[in-house]
Amino acid sequence: MRLHIGAQLPVNSDRGYGDDIDIARVARHAEEVGLESVWTGDHLSAGFPVLDSSLVLATAAAATRRIRVGYGVMLPALRPQAWAAKQIGTLQHLSGGRVLLGVGVGSGAGEEWTVAGVPPKERGRRTDSFLRALPGLLAGQPTAVADAPQGAHVTLTPRVPMPEVWIGGGAEAALRRTVAHGRGWLAAMKTPGQLAAGAARLADLAAAGGVPAPRTGILVFTRVSERPGTNPSAKIADYLATAYGIDREQAAAVALGGSPQQVAERLREYADAGAGTVVLVPFGADSRRQYDLFAQARSLVLDEGAAAGAGPPADDGTPAGDGAAAR
Repeated sequence: MRLHIGAQLPVNSDRGYGDDIDIARVARHAEEVGLESVWTGDHLSAGFPVLDSSLVLATAAAATRRIRVGYGVMLPALRPQAWAAKQIGTLQHLSGGRVLLGVGVGSGAGEEWTVAGVPPKERGRRTDSFLRALPGLLAGQPTAVADAPQGAHVTLTPRVPMPEVWIGGGAEAALRRTVAHGRGWLAAMKTPGQLAAGAARLADLAAAGGVPAPRTGILVFTRVSERPGTNPSAKIADYLATAYGIDREQAAAVALGGSPQQVAERLREYADAGAGTVVLVPFGADSRRQYDLFAQARSLVLDEGAAAGAGPPADDGTPAGDGAAAR
């Protein structure tokens, strides 16, 4: 199995990032050190400064040639469906086909749902109807959308290839949504054991539906330390417990901190649990230096695989995209 290592872009100041971060420079650096994708979360409004996800990814795509650009994850239920599809299609066109489309329903908490005029209890239904409509919208076919008047259709151009869809969330509904609409499941804040259990359940659901099992991915809050004996996991766990309201023991179990070798060991554990994609969320203000250290950990994983006779990573069939349209 190919282990695809990506990184979250520094798009907010919640974990110490400055508001003057140069997204284009950071994305170029991620590409230069050998990471395979850059990602951004998605909010209309949050308890901290946050940038628009599509504009962030467009900036990253315009500044790079090879690296994939991912929503991790987009909340389409916050948007009119045709406009959300237009954003995705435009980014797919401008990036040369490099979009990874993570989709989630969100927590339903916060003012953003009220401001968007979306009752939180409808976010699952709206997300599912968007995922059903998206292939036709991106293919340039006349398509009905759920939030338009009955009988109204829209045709979007230019036509673009359907991006690879990853479904976020850890509930049973997210796994079923993955089987119905996704190429992969993008989990977060799970231990390798918990991820393996989720992947097994996903495989069971896919088998029951007579479809191939989707891939498995994981977002991991990470800080790599250059000082021997230093492990920043406790600070990450404190943040996760406070920001996401998860149990402190669970937060400590999923926070990843340590040397490049220690991080590589955990990456191998996630790979053994079934993850083909790992998105590292850098914790701290020095995102470019963290990307350097992420790349070191990635090299350790790949070097061990080569030494074990696994050979180079296999082609996973996803388009690399030369980004010609983005320049």
